[in-house]
Amino acid sequence: MMAINLPVQRAQVENLYVEAMLLADEAHAAFAAQRNLGSVRGNAAAQIALACESLKTTTRLMHVIAWLLHRRAMFAGDPGAGPNDSAARIGEPVAADWELCAGFDAPIRRIIAASERLFERIAVLEAGWKAPPVAPVQALLARLEARL
Repeated sequence: MMAINLPVQRAQVENLYVEAMLLADEAHAAFAAQRNLGSVRGNAAAQIALACESLKTTTRLMHVIAWLLHRRAMFAGDPGAGPNDSAARIGEPVAADWELCAGFDAPIRRIIAASERLFERIAVLEAGWKAPPVAPVQALLARLEARL
């Protein structure tokens, strides 16, 4: 059963890694542009809110990228990357303050929301991959045992 799931998991990790890196680049560019040219210029409270949400978004994305890189290392058989390492767990999400985000431009809000969705997707994957795979024979035996 594990051999069947492994290529699917590898493909998911690779696709999510590309998505996370693209989103990180987009976030970096958008937050930098907003700081330099955007509507928060001259408004100290808005600048602080933007800086805080920029840090939260960056932290969220770095957690995702670290988790994905750790999974890649596990798939590659890296002896330093194990399933019980702290990097093997995505951890708790860093939630955005949507009351503050309401004042940001739409592209910034979209990036923040996309980073939260990506983090949630990783957490769901991690939860699903924690369960040990059950071999078909074991599943059949469990069903037979339940009938007796």
